[in-house]
Amino acid sequence: MKISVLGLGYVGSVTAACLAKQGHEVVGADANPRKAELINSGQTPVLEPSLEEMVRDLVRDKRLRATPDTGEAVKASDLSLVCVGTPSLKSGRLDLAAVERVSREIGQAIRGRTEFHTTVVRSTVLPGTVETLVIPALEAESGKRAGEGFAVCYNPEFMREGTAVADFYAPPFTVIGASEERHAEPVASLYAGLNQPMVHTSIRLAEMLKYVCNAYHALKITFANEVGTLARAAGVDSHELMRVFCSDQKLNISRAYLEPGFAFGGSCLPKDIRSLLYHARELDLSVPVLEAVLPSNQSHLRRGLELVLSTGKKRVGVLGLSFKPDTDDLRESPMVDLVKTLLGEGCEVKIYDPKVELSAIVGANKQFIEQTIPHIGALLCSSFERVVKETEVIVLGRDPREFPGLRELLRPEQVVVELARARSLEGSPARHVGICW
Repeated sequence: MKISVLGLGYVGSVTAACLAKQGHEVVGADANPRKAELINSGQTPVLEPSLEEMVRDLVRDKRLRATPDTGEAVKASDLSLVCVGTPSLKSGRLDLAAVERVSREIGQAIRGRTEFHTTVVRSTVLPGTVETLVIPALEAESGKRAGEGFAVCYNPEFMREGTAVADFYAPPFTVIGASEERHAEPVASLYAGLNQPMVHTSIRLAEMLKYVCNAYHALKITFANEVGTLARAAGVDSHELMRVFCSDQKLNISRAYLEPGFAFGGSCLPKDIRSLLYHARELDLSVPVLEAVLPSNQSHLRRGLELVLSTGKKRVGVLGLSFKPDTDDLRESPMVDLVKTLLGEGCEVKIYDPKVELSAIVGANKQFIEQTIPHIGALLCSSFERVVKETEVIVLGRDPREFPGLRELLRPEQVVVELARARSLEGSPARHVGICW
């Protein structure tokens, strides 16, 4: 394939060299003519293990060249990879000037061409950038419409400086965002030789995925450092601690708890976070990430409350009260907090939870609910059918499959507030709003 790589920084230089090594005819372009000069002389604009040897051999064999002229590079290719920088301004906002400039230059270069051209954005950009900036710029300059004279895809990179060449050939996965599957086909062919998972998705999701990955990586590093700081002060071997922690691949290093939903609660997580923070204060340590966990959880609880109140309806049915399925433990359940606040807002609340029977609740669990909502017995119903029949808003705190027949009971005038994802209720006559979907 004839490929142009626009932007010859870390991502662009490595991408250009690796694609050329795979047999493609690659021309790189950069607004800085010095970078093009370095490539053409067999050198690299960036320091990266094994990259310079690759570039030297590829330039010698005439499989890779560079130019300061974006238009020239695009005209010599069928597919363009946008790898320009998106630096952060002082405010935190992305500087997208280079992305817009290159998009316009691509549009100018393909104007009048009969061949279909594919533009692939690799630069890190926020969701909506391709749709609101790249495509309009291409259409304005080319006189063509997206999907007809050209296609645009988003293909985030997952290369780390220092191991970028190795990461290109062994990424965690290859992600291609496209509005149509046929647009993704030439991009997928670039990675056909890699034995790694390939994900086809929407452009917006692919754009956001890169940020989510980096945010999670930053969170993991900060979490490990705060744990290490606490461990050192407590006389615990931090590396051995985290080695054992990471050996749990059922809950710790896994998909567990990584599905968007409602706030956490129960007898363990809130209590243990508070105890750990108290111990950190005793040790005179600042652990900002851990300190933010409970406030963030409370903010999410408030989001759920605001969704219910925003309906403007007062008769509210709650399905699921305990902090998780298959238990009657109400201690620090976010659903209990939600009900308590709704009552304070003047709502008429009815509750159904198949596992919660007041006569069977004992000990700390009974003490908690009696102190929090002493008259809860009057709110509990023996069937969810009654709750649905007598209310205007259904707050779904559980997977709806726990309530067989729920979909058929819902009415057009009702609103279902999903605190748990309710895919099995899709197409019901009621209006659905999700807490984070």
